[in-house]
Amino acid sequence: MEKTDIISRLPYAKPFLFVDEIIRIDENGVEGEFTFDENLDFYNGHFKDKPVTPGVILTEVMAQIGVVCLGIFLLNENTNKISLISLTSVNIDFIKPVFPNEKVTVISEKIYFRFGKLKCKVTMQNAKGETVCSGVIAGMVG
Repeated sequence: MEKTDIISRLPYAKPFLFVDEIIRIDENGVEGEFTFDENLDFYNGHFKDKPVTPGVILTEVMAQIGVVCLGIFLLNENTNKISLISLTSVNIDFIKPVFPNEKVTVISEKIYFRFGKLKCKVTMQNAKGETVCSGVIAGMVG
């Protein structure tokens, strides 16, 4: 499956699509990128004088690239069917802020994929290669 095919099969659209590019993907993990456009609506109020990307949005970027993209790849590779993935658990540590116009890279390593559950260790890095957040995200294939 082509990387662009995976992005086109994501169940999201702008302004809630948080995947610009998939750099690599295989049965063990995925790496992808997203750039936070300064015009995204949530920056208007988070925070008034120095906008910062909300943690819930960072988590969503990590989930879209690190679990949903990988889930689509694994499903297509194993069964030739496309399904949605619903989040079942998230445990993320936030280390550094992400500001408007920053590009981040998400690196996900599959922990396991069995009985319809995909669990991954996911890390987000800034352009300097510094970890901004990391943790474990799991979802059910449905």
